[in-house]
Amino acid sequence: MNHHYNQNYSIEQISKFLLILQDCVREEKYIISKNENRKENIEFIREYNLNSKRQKDIFLNIQPEDFCHSLQNKNIGFEHEVLYVFCPKVHLFNFEGVDEWTDIYLKFNLLETVSGNRLIVISFHKRNKSIEYLFK
Repeated sequence: MNHHYNQNYSIEQISKFLLILQDCVREEKYIISKNENRKENIEFIREYNLNSKRQKDIFLNIQPEDFCHSLQNKNIGFEHEVLYVFCPKVHLFNFEGVDEWTDIYLKFNLLETVSGNRLIVISFHKRNKSIEYLFK
């Protein structure tokens, strides 16, 4: 595993993180990155016709066992941020109507602001690299 990846977490710590993440989703305090650097997210959402309700369902059903690791943000000016990676297996229907179990690579940035927590979904696409689960 990459030496930049941190798996030094208890299942309780990840469960607590997920409660905060899911509160952000329920309260509509999240955004999925869809800029020019995140074309994979856009293509994934289109390929599986993932409307906002289905996207929320996926985020709200993440389990602690889906956790892989965290890592420090490497972008200049954001080095203080910790990014969390999960990889749930989700039953989806692709654009052609074919159903399949899909490993989804999710990378989250949880921001604590004066107006409360905000969630940035940095990665939301099919898994495209090998991963190691911490609790599986």
